[in-house]
Amino acid sequence: MNESKSIKNWSEDERPREKMLQKGSAALTDAELLAILISSGTRERSALDLARDTLALAGNNLREMGRLNVIELQKIKGIGEARAITICAAMELGRRRQASEGPDRTAVDSSAAAAKLIMPHLQDLRHEVFYVLYLNHASKLLKEETLSSGGISASIADNRMILKNCLLYNASQLIVAHNHPSGSKNASAADIQLTLKLKEAAALMDIKLLDHIIIAGHEYVSMSDEGII
Repeated sequence: MNESKSIKNWSEDERPREKMLQKGSAALTDAELLAILISSGTRERSALDLARDTLALAGNNLREMGRLNVIELQKIKGIGEARAITICAAMELGRRRQASEGPDRTAVDSSAAAAKLIMPHLQDLRHEVFYVLYLNHASKLLKEETLSSGGISASIADNRMILKNCLLYNASQLIVAHNHPSGSKNASAADIQLTLKLKEAAALMDIKLLDHIIIAGHEYVSMSDEGII
């Protein structure tokens, strides 16, 4: 690397690590935070240059960067496997923090509350996943899980497995969800048919299907709010 471009030769208040120590993490730009993860540059590019290249690959959008995988990140000259893994790990930690359960979690009593729980798990995926929230009679969450993963345009929901798990977790209510990697929020005819069949089967076991939520990127639609179920 050209010595004049090396971060160690910058003034102290311009170096990302020193800047964080002096001013706090909120004072850093996205590129500066990412440069800290990347840690070091190459002979031609500083860590900050590589960080900017990485953001540019995602259209300078952190949400889109969260969708990039290890292979895609390595398309950037200077981002090898180790750096790509570090970036992906940081993105996953961010998703898990967003989805983490606090000790004062309230009842899942609205589509917005359900979507807040589900969205971190599905919003960045490029394949369809079917997700289930199992609730007690007071709408408190008992268990959440990925039931199945499919391809780009379809996932498989097994009603028998869902209801079996309701009995296993002693759930009397449930909310199901899946994502549309295409970004469309519209429920397909197959989505609606699956939902109505599940609602009918659950009712026979005195289990209430409260909602089916479709996640489309960082937006969602509720079949309950739409009057479909």
